[in-house]
Amino acid sequence: MSIVGVDRVELPYYRAKLACEQLVERSGLPWTIQRATQFHELVVWMCTSQRWLPMILMPRGVSFQPVDTGDVAARLAALIGAPAGRAPDLGGPEVRPAADLARAYARSRALRRPVLSVPLPGTAVRGYREGGHLTPGHADGRITFDQFLAA
Repeated sequence: MSIVGVDRVELPYYRAKLACEQLVERSGLPWTIQRATQFHELVVWMCTSQRWLPMILMPRGVSFQPVDTGDVAARLAALIGAPAGRAPDLGGPEVRPAADLARAYARSRALRRPVLSVPLPGTAVRGYREGGHLTPGHADGRITFDQFLAA
């Protein structure tokens, strides 16, 4: 299991995931690597980790394509059997601005805190702004963020 964009976003954790992928590929063993976009829970964590602030801050110009863990589990189950190499990326059903996702979260919890988009510097955030972590051509997940929140 890996993350969409590990080869396009300059983030230390992503570099480590890419190095792990390369170790698996060079191992000489049969392998399958499935990359997925960020889970719905990551967006929720981004919001809840700021619970002591009077607002929710989200990165300006960044969108996410959150995917449900159940959708990922179903894909992984379908891949069991013969090694598939690099499986097609798996993304959530919709790409939405980070601030829009935070507003949906706040509405679902009846929070009255405003959501602000803030500019963030750095090459990692630039990779996110450029969509390096998205896979709109593989929006195969079925459960939207709003459906996840409603459940």
